[in-house]
Amino acid sequence: MLEMRFPRFFGQNFGPSNTARASAQRMGLALGLALTLGSMLACSSSDKPKPADLPPNPNLLAASAAWQARVGSVGFPMRLAVLGDVLTVASDDGTVVAFGAERGNELWRGSAGEKLQAGVGSDGKTAAVVTAGNDLVVMQNGRIAWKQRLPTQSFTAPLVAGERVFVLGADRTVTAFDGATGQRIWNYGRQGEPLVLRHGGVLQAFGDTLLAGVGGRLTALNPSNGSVRWEQPLGRSRGTNDVERLVDLVAGTSRLGAQVCARAFQSNVGCVNALRGQIQWTKNANGITGVSADATNLYGTESNGTVMAYNRETGDRAWSYEKLQYRELGTPLAAGRSVAIGDSNGNIHFLSREDGSLLTRLTTDGSRIVAGPVLAGTTLIVATANGGIFAFKPQ
Repeated sequence: MLEMRFPRFFGQNFGPSNTARASAQRMGLALGLALTLGSMLACSSSDKPKPADLPPNPNLLAASAAWQARVGSVGFPMRLAVLGDVLTVASDDGTVVAFGAERGNELWRGSAGEKLQAGVGSDGKTAAVVTAGNDLVVMQNGRIAWKQRLPTQSFTAPLVAGERVFVLGADRTVTAFDGATGQRIWNYGRQGEPLVLRHGGVLQAFGDTLLAGVGGRLTALNPSNGSVRWEQPLGRSRGTNDVERLVDLVAGTSRLGAQVCARAFQSNVGCVNALRGQIQWTKNANGITGVSADATNLYGTESNGTVMAYNRETGDRAWSYEKLQYRELGTPLAAGRSVAIGDSNGNIHFLSREDGSLLTRLTTDGSRIVAGPVLAGTTLIVATANGGIFAFKPQ
């Protein structure tokens, strides 16, 4: 489980520096081109390979439907926010809903007031989203507590932790806000590359440290003031043009003990010891989605749909599964004795953690799995592009 709370921090509040403002203004000039690239990456090519035919469902893993619900359609980068028994979701039109994760009972519903660009982050009480108009909107019990206009776009769900709200900007800046008042506390940034991904990035808590993906680097920040504790490159620029040099870390990390593993876009997967700030290993990998791990392996998917398992300690290949190629797989989840992966047709494939063989397959509403799978206790939950929220109980 990811650690989602910091100790409460006290100290002087700092606003963004003049240098950070200037950097944000410079990057604003480049974001139009960045968004064009994001749109290109999201589009399907007319000559893309035909998806592999689905193998017969062996039904070797029992799984029952727990509950389902429906919100509005989802087209932005969204991650399901789960803390304890509270599941928070959002939809394109700005609707934000909190459910009881075990039973699917609606706890509250509210609206950000306009279409969304990123979200949702929540600590179980406070929820945060980013609108298409670049407003950070923070809600409690379905009501807007405060808004703050952001200087740049953001495609990453905000992180709500330690009574603060953290935002990763598309210009690779990180900003901290007071969770109660919305006051800007600090801003960290570096001049970024000319293009960025229209894709969720890495922003998570690790004990009393904030971890952020800044380009291809995993950067550890002091959440009190934004100072850098350490940073390590998990991906490196390659090629000669801007597209080939993109190395942003993508949303969907694995954390077990002191080890945090992540993917650099179409570059590498790798793991670091987050207590020491040391790289443990990196491996070349051509994927665009996040990773998940258990005590033995790290799991990810290649851009061609090959599912990969790496030894978590060494990075050596443990196994691969190639029967889901070109089915546009999402981020996997290690759950029980299986690895669960959603695809663009609303299927959830459960593979054996031991050898990658197919155990069973579940269906939803036929639209892309856009968020999840995530676990809330023993309940596995996904969200679809058509707005379906599906919860299952795998055995």
